[in-house]
Amino acid sequence: MSLFEANEAERRRKAQPLAARMRPRSLDEFVGQEHFLGPGRLLRRLLAADRLGSVIFHGPPGTGKTTLARLLAVETKSAFRQISAVTAGVKELREVLSQAWERLSTEGRKTVLFVDEIHRFNKAQQDVLLPYVEDGVVVLVGATTENPYFAINSALISRSRLFQFQPLTPEHIKTLLRRALKDESRGLGRYPVEVEEDALDYLAAACDGDARAALSALEVAVLSSLQGETPVRLTRELARESMQKKALVYDRDGDAHYDTISALIKSIRGSDPDAAVYWLAKMLEGGEDIRFLARRLVILASEDVGNADPAALPLAVAAAQACELVGLPECRLTLAQAVTYLACAPKS
Repeated sequence: MSLFEANEAERRRKAQPLAARMRPRSLDEFVGQEHFLGPGRLLRRLLAADRLGSVIFHGPPGTGKTTLARLLAVETKSAFRQISAVTAGVKELREVLSQAWERLSTEGRKTVLFVDEIHRFNKAQQDVLLPYVEDGVVVLVGATTENPYFAINSALISRSRLFQFQPLTPEHIKTLLRRALKDESRGLGRYPVEVEEDALDYLAAACDGDARAALSALEVAVLSSLQGETPVRLTRELARESMQKKALVYDRDGDAHYDTISALIKSIRGSDPDAAVYWLAKMLEGGEDIRFLARRLVILASEDVGNADPAALPLAVAAAQACELVGLPECRLTLAQAVTYLACAPKS
């Protein structure tokens, strides 16, 4: 690498957000997902035996899917290529696969092909991958936040191993935050920062298992408070302001929609009004259609309460009519009243 290229690479690195700069450089630095990456677990065994095949990573954002894909390329001494299913078309995909074939033929070196948001590929695009995955030309690493059994072709799933990523625990998050605060070359270690443990506790809890969100908030808190040589005091209040409000993981047509309505119904069936109100609030905050919620409550009043409490059905119907009449935001109270009544009612 020339001096000019080295300087350019350094400028690009400095321009990256903290979460990107602090990506683990080895599996030993990787935090979380011990259920498949811990000692003796499946993915570790596959790497140790040099038997890694194509994999699908699925789980919430900020849990290490992209980072682990890069580390797999390092561990297997493979080339790494990344494309986004949001922007890449069939032409670009074929070009990357052709280069992978040529690399394998001339250098004997495999390519780890990381496809971010792989569920955004249509069937034709996913089918293009099949022969290259089947022949071992590429080690496909697909990442998705959706249920892969619904979003990815069954033929591609059958040729891949699936690994579900879990949200990081608060202790995982605090490990990453402390690492970023100490690292002088990639992190914030070169800045004078006095950290209150309460601030780290807040960031670790408020990020909801998303390391990217926690590191981004830490970077904002420190860099926005620098005043010459005066140390930055990272307090809980500063952490709260920097984190702001985390967006709900919710979509009206995907997995989160069906998971949440299922949780609401199960809470009502289990006679747990507090949990039922929580799931109702999450759906309302996520922008769910109030008519959908009202219809589900009317159905539930007949299916689950029935004649054990004949008043439940008229109340649910009245709540549905009230939602049509008054609309949001006032009808939230109406829905909450109906939900708590149904949860506390005897079940047939």
